[in-house]
Amino acid sequence: MRSFRFSVYGVHYGCYRRPEESPAKESIMLDSSAYILIVEALAVYLLVLASHALRHRFGLALFYALMGGLTAVMSWVTDAGVRVEILGATFMVGSTVFYTSLLLGVFVVYVFDGPRATRIAISTIIGVSILVPVIAVILHFQVKLSGMDALAYVPMPSLRINTASIITTFLDLVFLAVAWEFLGKIHLRASLLVRAFLTLLGVMWLDVLLFSTGAFFGTPQYLAIMEGTLISRLVISVFATPFLWVYLYWQSRIKDVRIEDRPVLAILQQIAETRRELTQAQQEIERRKAVEAQLNQAVAELQEALSEVKTLRGFLPICASCKKIRDDEGYWQQLEHYISRHSEARFSHGICPDCAHELYPDLYGKGTAPDE
Repeated sequence: MRSFRFSVYGVHYGCYRRPEESPAKESIMLDSSAYILIVEALAVYLLVLASHALRHRFGLALFYALMGGLTAVMSWVTDAGVRVEILGATFMVGSTVFYTSLLLGVFVVYVFDGPRATRIAISTIIGVSILVPVIAVILHFQVKLSGMDALAYVPMPSLRINTASIITTFLDLVFLAVAWEFLGKIHLRASLLVRAFLTLLGVMWLDVLLFSTGAFFGTPQYLAIMEGTLISRLVISVFATPFLWVYLYWQSRIKDVRIEDRPVLAILQQIAETRRELTQAQQEIERRKAVEAQLNQAVAELQEALSEVKTLRGFLPICASCKKIRDDEGYWQQLEHYISRHSEARFSHGICPDCAHELYPDLYGKGTAPDE
């Protein structure tokens, strides 16, 4: 959220000089204010990037909580009209420090964690942006019912400015993801630094165009607001890009962390997640097929080994007289003993009719079987 007071935005987007202050006094205030603003920006930018860098240890919950907190702080700080003048240009602390830090946060979570995590971050920012003015209205209503004086330090939200702010914030964050992917696909083959700068600057300028038009179109200050803010956002982009670039480069060098090439509209669609899930499913299928093939091969080898042991094949040297069989080691074995060792067959001894008549002619008459 930018501000709920029109007067604040007249300062936010313009370059001005307060005539009641002397040049010497203004020069002294300029130096100290600029120094404080730079320190604030450094601290908040590094805090956002550090919370994201800790995602592998603590997850993204800490990062999301910080995004929501910074959104609320940005709303109150901007609404309070805290601003700094540098070289004639006015920088609102809310947008220079906190809104830019939110852009950096959404930027890195999209690049390294994907559209799903980015949608959660965007939902957090939009949700808090809606909640803050609602709380302001409730507080004013409560004070009015209590008969107390109006809360001057909690201004009533402007419906037009508030609506323009929420819609613009959503479109800014979506455009950030689209611009990043688009710049990665065009044939310019821009370096990581150039790609990060152009993406960040594009989001900054789109924010100026959309919010200024939605909140101030038709007012006398419209063109002056847009012109002044375009310049200030260029300066902010130049200042913030080195932090973003260093972080992107550092994270991309970590093992198992890489910058993915996603579809341009991946932030609005489930294409990236679907493609990743299909890839993972295909990899799992291939892995299972490989395991199954290894298992089948092992079963086949086992069956082959078993058949080699239990199946008789080829020529068997057998004695023409006693019918003994010679094994592979050259030993002669009884027929039944050899077969028992090399197959599943078991023998039950008996005597055939021909042998019975020949061996026991007195017991078996001619044509009489031994089992009769």
